[in-house]
Amino acid sequence: MIEQLITLTDPNRALALFGPRDQYLRALRETLGVTISHRDGQLRIQGEEPAVNKATSVFEQLTKALEQKGELDPETVGGILSTAGGKALGVVGQQPIDVINVARRIVPKTAGQARYIDSIRAHDITFAVGPAGTGKTYLAVAVAVEALKHHLMRKIVLVRPAVEAGESLGYLPGDMFAKINPYLRPLLDALAEMIDYDQMKRYMEQDVIEVVPLAYMRGRTLNEAFIILDEAQNTTVSQMKMFLTRMGNGSKIVISGDVTQVDLPRASASGLTDALQRLRDIHGINTVHLGKGDIVRHKLVQEIVRAYEDEPRANPSTSKKNK
Repeated sequence: MIEQLITLTDPNRALALFGPRDQYLRALRETLGVTISHRDGQLRIQGEEPAVNKATSVFEQLTKALEQKGELDPETVGGILSTAGGKALGVVGQQPIDVINVARRIVPKTAGQARYIDSIRAHDITFAVGPAGTGKTYLAVAVAVEALKHHLMRKIVLVRPAVEAGESLGYLPGDMFAKINPYLRPLLDALAEMIDYDQMKRYMEQDVIEVVPLAYMRGRTLNEAFIILDEAQNTTVSQMKMFLTRMGNGSKIVISGDVTQVDLPRASASGLTDALQRLRDIHGINTVHLGKGDIVRHKLVQEIVRAYEDEPRANPSTSKKNK
Protein backbone atom coordinates (compact mmCIF):
# COMPACT_ATOMS: atom_id res chain seq x y z
CA MET A 1 0.00 0.00 0.00
CA ILE A 2 1.45 3.35 -1.02
CA GLU A 3 0.29 6.97 -1.10
CA GLN A 4 0.78 9.63 -3.76
CA LEU A 5 0.13 13.36 -3.42
CA ILE A 6 -0.79 15.49 -6.43
CA THR A 7 -0.91 19.26 -6.10
CA LEU A 8 -3.47 20.94 -8.35
CA THR A 9 -1.96 24.05 -9.91
CA ASP A 10 -5.44 25.53 -10.13
CA PRO A 11 -7.62 24.30 -7.22
CA ASN A 12 -10.69 25.76 -8.94
CA ARG A 13 -10.36 23.08 -11.63
CA ALA A 14 -11.02 20.28 -9.16
CA LEU A 15 -14.76 20.39 -9.91
CA ALA A 16 -14.12 20.02 -13.64
CA LEU A 17 -11.72 17.12 -13.04
CA PHE A 18 -14.10 15.31 -10.70
CA GLY A 19 -17.12 15.78 -12.98
CA PRO A 20 -20.79 16.45 -12.21
CA ARG A 21 -21.59 14.98 -8.77
CA ASP A 22 -18.04 13.54 -8.73
CA GLN A 23 -18.96 10.94 -11.37
CA TYR A 24 -15.50 11.00 -13.02
CA LEU A 25 -13.83 10.59 -9.63
CA ARG A 26 -16.10 7.66 -8.70
CA ALA A 27 -15.42 5.99 -12.04
CA LEU A 28 -11.67 6.26 -11.47
CA ARG A 29 -11.94 4.77 -7.97
CA GLU A 30 -14.05 1.86 -9.17
CA THR A 31 -11.88 1.19 -12.23
CA LEU A 32 -8.51 1.15 -10.52
CA GLY A 33 -9.47 0.22 -6.96
CA VAL A 34 -7.81 3.21 -5.28
CA THR A 35 -8.85 5.62 -2.54
CA ILE A 36 -8.83 9.30 -3.55
CA SER A 37 -9.41 12.32 -1.31
CA HIS A 38 -9.11 16.04 -1.97
CA ARG A 39 -8.15 18.71 0.52
CA ASP A 40 -6.53 22.15 0.28
CA GLY A 41 -5.72 21.80 -3.42
CA GLN A 42 -4.09 18.40 -3.02
CA LEU A 43 -5.18 14.98 -4.21
CA ARG A 44 -4.24 12.04 -2.01
CA ILE A 45 -4.24 8.67 -3.82
CA GLN A 46 -3.86 5.48 -1.80
CA GLY A 47 -3.72 1.86 -2.89
CA GLU A 48 -1.49 -0.80 -4.38
CA GLU A 49 1.52 0.64 -6.19
CA PRO A 50 0.50 -0.31 -9.79
CA ALA A 51 -3.01 1.10 -9.26
CA VAL A 52 -1.73 4.33 -7.69
CA ASN A 53 0.70 4.81 -10.57
CA LYS A 54 -2.11 4.32 -13.09
CA ALA A 55 -4.39 6.73 -11.20
CA THR A 56 -1.62 9.35 -11.15
CA SER A 57 -1.18 8.94 -14.91
CA VAL A 58 -4.95 9.26 -15.44
CA PHE A 59 -5.06 12.54 -13.52
CA GLU A 60 -2.17 13.85 -15.59
CA GLN A 61 -4.01 12.94 -18.82
CA LEU A 62 -7.27 14.42 -17.55
CA THR A 63 -5.52 17.64 -16.56
CA LYS A 64 -3.88 17.89 -19.98
CA ALA A 65 -7.21 17.23 -21.75
CA LEU A 66 -8.89 19.86 -19.56
CA GLU A 67 -6.23 22.43 -20.46
CA GLN A 68 -6.59 21.69 -24.17
CA LYS A 69 -10.41 21.59 -24.36
CA GLY A 70 -11.40 23.84 -21.48
CA GLU A 71 -13.73 21.12 -20.21
CA LEU A 72 -14.04 17.36 -19.88
CA ASP A 73 -16.77 15.23 -21.40
CA PRO A 74 -17.83 11.65 -20.59
CA GLU A 75 -16.37 10.24 -23.84
CA THR A 76 -12.91 11.70 -23.15
CA VAL A 77 -12.89 10.50 -19.55
CA GLY A 78 -14.22 7.08 -20.52
CA GLY A 79 -11.51 6.67 -23.18
CA ILE A 80 -8.72 7.55 -20.75
CA LEU A 81 -10.09 5.24 -18.06
CA SER A 82 -10.56 2.41 -20.55
CA THR A 83 -6.91 2.62 -21.57
CA ALA A 84 -5.69 2.81 -17.98
CA GLY A 85 -7.90 -0.02 -16.77
CA GLY A 86 -6.95 -2.31 -19.62
CA LYS A 87 -10.59 -3.12 -20.31
CA ALA A 88 -13.68 -1.66 -21.90
CA LEU A 89 -15.77 0.48 -19.58
CA GLY A 90 -19.20 1.99 -19.73
CA VAL A 91 -18.91 5.51 -21.14
CA VAL A 92 -18.94 7.78 -18.10
CA GLY A 93 -22.27 9.47 -17.52
CA GLN A 94 -24.10 7.46 -20.21
CA GLN A 95 -27.58 6.34 -19.18
CA PRO A 96 -28.41 2.63 -19.57
CA ILE A 97 -30.60 1.56 -22.48
CA ASP A 98 -34.03 0.90 -20.98
CA VAL A 99 -34.76 -2.66 -22.08
CA ILE A 100 -37.72 -4.72 -20.89
CA ASN A 101 -35.61 -6.95 -18.64
CA VAL A 102 -34.84 -4.35 -15.95
CA ALA A 103 -32.22 -6.59 -14.37
CA ARG A 104 -30.09 -6.24 -17.52
CA ARG A 105 -27.98 -3.06 -17.48
CA ILE A 106 -26.85 -2.20 -21.00
CA VAL A 107 -24.63 0.82 -21.59
CA PRO A 108 -22.17 1.68 -24.38
CA LYS A 109 -18.71 0.60 -23.31
CA THR A 110 -16.72 2.80 -25.70
CA ALA A 111 -17.03 6.27 -27.19
CA GLY A 112 -17.68 4.67 -30.59
CA GLN A 113 -20.58 2.65 -29.20
CA ALA A 114 -22.01 5.81 -27.62
CA ARG A 115 -21.92 7.54 -31.04
CA TYR A 116 -23.61 4.50 -32.56
CA ILE A 117 -26.50 4.62 -30.09
CA ASP A 118 -26.89 8.38 -30.55
CA SER A 119 -26.99 7.91 -34.33
CA ILE A 120 -29.70 5.24 -34.12
CA ARG A 121 -31.87 7.51 -32.02
CA ALA A 122 -31.30 10.57 -34.21
CA HIS A 123 -31.54 9.10 -37.74
CA ASP A 124 -34.12 7.06 -39.60
CA ILE A 125 -31.42 4.89 -41.19
CA THR A 126 -28.06 4.08 -39.59
CA PHE A 127 -25.29 1.99 -41.11
CA ALA A 128 -22.88 0.44 -38.59
CA VAL A 129 -19.62 -0.86 -40.03
CA GLY A 130 -16.98 -2.55 -37.93
CA PRO A 131 -15.21 -5.76 -36.94
CA ALA A 132 -16.64 -8.61 -34.89
CA GLY A 133 -17.24 -7.91 -31.22
CA THR A 134 -18.02 -4.20 -31.44
CA GLY A 135 -21.66 -4.61 -30.37
CA LYS A 136 -23.21 -3.70 -33.73
CA THR A 137 -26.07 -6.18 -33.46
CA TYR A 138 -26.43 -6.28 -29.69
CA LEU A 139 -26.78 -2.52 -29.21
CA ALA A 140 -29.17 -2.14 -32.15
CA VAL A 141 -31.42 -4.83 -30.66
CA ALA A 142 -31.24 -3.10 -27.26
CA VAL A 143 -32.34 0.27 -28.69
CA ALA A 144 -35.12 -1.51 -30.61
CA VAL A 145 -36.40 -3.17 -27.42
CA GLU A 146 -36.28 0.20 -25.65
CA ALA A 147 -38.34 1.79 -28.46
CA LEU A 148 -40.89 -1.03 -28.22
CA LYS A 149 -41.11 -0.69 -24.44
CA HIS A 150 -41.83 3.04 -24.69
CA HIS A 151 -44.35 2.55 -27.53
CA LEU A 152 -42.19 4.48 -29.99
CA MET A 153 -42.45 1.54 -32.38
CA ARG A 154 -45.22 -0.95 -33.01
CA LYS A 155 -42.97 -3.91 -33.77
CA ILE A 156 -39.39 -5.14 -34.18
CA VAL A 157 -38.24 -6.94 -37.31
CA LEU A 158 -34.84 -8.67 -37.21
CA VAL A 159 -33.45 -9.71 -40.57
CA ARG A 160 -30.43 -11.70 -41.71
CA PRO A 161 -29.28 -13.03 -45.09
CA ALA A 162 -29.00 -16.82 -45.14
CA VAL A 163 -25.43 -17.00 -46.37
CA GLU A 164 -23.06 -19.61 -45.00
CA ALA A 165 -19.61 -18.59 -43.73
CA GLY A 166 -17.55 -20.59 -46.19
CA GLU A 167 -19.11 -23.98 -45.46
CA SER A 168 -22.23 -25.85 -46.47
CA LEU A 169 -24.75 -26.84 -43.83
CA GLY A 170 -26.27 -29.40 -46.15
CA TYR A 171 -29.91 -30.44 -46.07
CA LEU A 172 -30.98 -29.56 -42.55
CA PRO A 173 -33.95 -31.42 -41.04
CA GLY A 174 -37.18 -29.78 -39.90
CA ASP A 175 -39.54 -27.12 -41.25
CA MET A 176 -38.55 -23.78 -42.75
CA PHE A 177 -37.92 -22.08 -39.41
CA ALA A 178 -35.81 -24.98 -38.17
CA LYS A 179 -33.66 -24.73 -41.30
CA ILE A 180 -33.03 -20.97 -40.94
CA ASN A 181 -32.58 -21.03 -37.16
CA PRO A 182 -28.75 -21.29 -37.32
CA TYR A 183 -28.63 -18.05 -39.33
CA LEU A 184 -30.94 -16.17 -36.95
CA ARG A 185 -29.52 -17.51 -33.68
CA PRO A 186 -27.34 -14.44 -32.88
CA LEU A 187 -30.38 -12.17 -33.07
CA LEU A 188 -32.44 -14.49 -30.87
CA ASP A 189 -29.61 -14.71 -28.33
CA ALA A 190 -29.47 -10.92 -28.06
CA LEU A 191 -33.24 -10.70 -27.62
CA ALA A 192 -33.22 -13.36 -24.92
CA GLU A 193 -30.99 -11.20 -22.73
CA MET A 194 -33.33 -8.21 -22.91
CA ILE A 195 -36.81 -9.72 -22.73
CA ASP A 196 -38.10 -12.45 -20.43
CA TYR A 197 -38.60 -15.74 -22.26
CA ASP A 198 -42.39 -15.92 -21.78
CA GLN A 199 -42.90 -12.34 -22.92
CA MET A 200 -40.63 -12.82 -25.92
CA LYS A 201 -42.59 -15.93 -26.88
CA ARG A 202 -45.87 -13.95 -26.69
CA TYR A 203 -44.42 -11.13 -28.76
CA MET A 204 -43.28 -13.57 -31.45
CA GLU A 205 -46.62 -15.34 -31.51
CA GLN A 206 -48.35 -11.96 -31.94
CA ASP A 207 -45.84 -10.83 -34.62
CA VAL A 208 -44.76 -7.93 -32.42
CA ILE A 209 -41.27 -9.36 -32.86
CA GLU A 210 -40.35 -11.02 -36.14
CA VAL A 211 -37.06 -12.76 -36.88
CA VAL A 212 -36.93 -13.51 -40.59
CA PRO A 213 -34.45 -14.32 -43.36
CA LEU A 214 -33.88 -11.53 -45.87
CA ALA A 215 -35.52 -13.44 -48.72
CA TYR A 216 -38.89 -13.24 -46.93
CA MET A 217 -38.88 -9.42 -46.90
CA ARG A 218 -39.77 -9.01 -50.56
CA GLY A 219 -43.13 -7.36 -51.22
CA ARG A 220 -43.65 -6.08 -47.68
CA THR A 221 -44.14 -2.53 -46.37
CA LEU A 222 -43.35 -2.07 -42.69
CA ASN A 223 -44.87 0.90 -40.88
CA GLU A 224 -43.87 1.95 -37.34
CA ALA A 225 -41.32 -0.84 -37.24
CA PHE A 226 -37.77 -0.96 -35.93
CA ILE A 227 -35.98 -3.02 -38.59
CA ILE A 228 -32.47 -4.40 -38.12
CA LEU A 229 -30.47 -6.03 -40.90
CA ASP A 230 -27.56 -8.02 -39.50
CA GLU A 231 -24.53 -9.34 -41.45
CA ALA A 232 -25.38 -6.88 -44.23
CA GLN A 233 -22.05 -7.45 -45.98
CA ASN A 234 -23.57 -10.69 -47.25
CA THR A 235 -26.38 -9.01 -49.16
CA THR A 236 -26.17 -8.45 -52.90
CA VAL A 237 -26.81 -5.01 -54.36
CA SER A 238 -30.34 -5.96 -55.45
CA GLN A 239 -31.12 -7.48 -52.04
CA MET A 240 -30.00 -4.31 -50.26
CA LYS A 241 -32.21 -2.18 -52.51
CA MET A 242 -35.13 -4.53 -51.85
CA PHE A 243 -34.56 -4.35 -48.09
CA LEU A 244 -34.24 -0.56 -47.89
CA THR A 245 -37.42 -0.03 -49.87
CA ARG A 246 -39.47 -2.05 -47.33
CA MET A 247 -39.34 1.00 -45.03
CA GLY A 248 -42.77 2.44 -44.25
CA ASN A 249 -44.00 5.50 -42.38
CA GLY A 250 -42.66 5.96 -38.84
CA SER A 251 -40.07 3.20 -39.24
CA LYS A 252 -36.39 3.10 -38.35
CA ILE A 253 -33.70 0.94 -39.94
CA VAL A 254 -30.30 -0.17 -38.63
CA ILE A 255 -27.95 -1.99 -41.00
CA SER A 256 -24.83 -3.58 -39.55
CA GLY A 257 -21.97 -5.49 -41.08
CA ASP A 258 -18.25 -6.09 -41.42
CA VAL A 259 -16.95 -5.38 -44.91
CA THR A 260 -13.87 -7.53 -44.24
CA GLN A 261 -15.96 -10.71 -43.80
CA VAL A 262 -17.95 -11.05 -47.02
CA ASP A 263 -19.12 -14.63 -47.64
CA LEU A 264 -20.69 -13.98 -51.04
CA PRO A 265 -19.34 -15.64 -54.21
CA ARG A 266 -16.39 -13.67 -55.59
CA ALA A 267 -18.40 -12.49 -58.59
CA SER A 268 -21.05 -10.82 -56.38
CA ALA A 269 -20.60 -7.28 -55.11
CA SER A 270 -21.54 -6.64 -51.48
CA GLY A 271 -24.76 -4.68 -51.11
CA LEU A 272 -23.40 -3.05 -47.96
CA THR A 273 -20.28 -1.68 -49.65
CA ASP A 274 -22.37 -0.45 -52.57
CA ALA A 275 -24.96 1.23 -50.32
CA LEU A 276 -22.33 3.02 -48.23
CA GLN A 277 -21.05 4.67 -51.40
CA ARG A 278 -24.39 5.18 -53.14
CA LEU A 279 -26.32 6.65 -50.19
CA ARG A 280 -23.59 8.65 -48.47
CA ASP A 281 -25.02 12.10 -49.29
CA ILE A 282 -28.69 11.46 -48.44
CA HIS A 283 -29.97 13.47 -45.48
CA GLY A 284 -31.40 11.28 -42.71
CA ILE A 285 -28.97 8.43 -43.38
CA ASN A 286 -25.88 8.19 -41.17
CA THR A 287 -22.91 5.84 -41.05
CA VAL A 288 -20.99 4.94 -37.90
CA HIS A 289 -17.60 3.28 -38.22
CA LEU A 290 -16.50 1.17 -35.27
CA GLY A 291 -12.92 0.04 -34.89
CA LYS A 292 -10.66 -2.30 -32.97
CA GLY A 293 -10.89 -0.05 -29.92
CA ASP A 294 -14.65 -0.68 -29.77
CA ILE A 295 -14.31 -4.48 -29.48
CA VAL A 296 -15.79 -5.55 -26.15
CA ARG A 297 -15.46 -9.33 -26.38
CA HIS A 298 -12.52 -11.24 -24.92
CA LYS A 299 -9.36 -9.09 -25.02
CA LEU A 300 -7.77 -11.53 -27.48
CA VAL A 301 -10.38 -10.65 -30.12
CA GLN A 302 -8.74 -7.24 -30.60
CA GLU A 303 -5.39 -8.94 -31.16
CA ILE A 304 -6.93 -11.44 -33.59
CA VAL A 305 -8.56 -8.68 -35.64
CA ARG A 306 -5.28 -6.76 -35.69
CA ALA A 307 -3.35 -9.84 -36.82
CA TYR A 308 -5.67 -10.45 -39.76
CA GLU A 309 -5.43 -6.79 -40.77
CA ASP A 310 -1.66 -6.51 -40.48
CA GLU A 311 -0.47 -9.82 -41.90
CA PRO A 312 -0.81 -10.70 -45.60
CA ARG A 313 -2.83 -13.79 -46.39
CA ALA A 314 -0.92 -17.01 -46.94
CA ASN A 315 -0.64 -17.92 -50.61
CA PRO A 316 -1.84 -21.54 -51.01
CA SER A 317 0.33 -22.13 -54.08
CA THR A 318 3.42 -20.78 -52.28
CA SER A 319 2.67 -22.95 -49.25
CA LYS A 320 2.50 -26.07 -51.40
CA LYS A 321 5.83 -25.28 -53.04
CA ASN A 322 7.47 -24.91 -49.64
CA LYS A 323 6.36 -28.37 -48.48
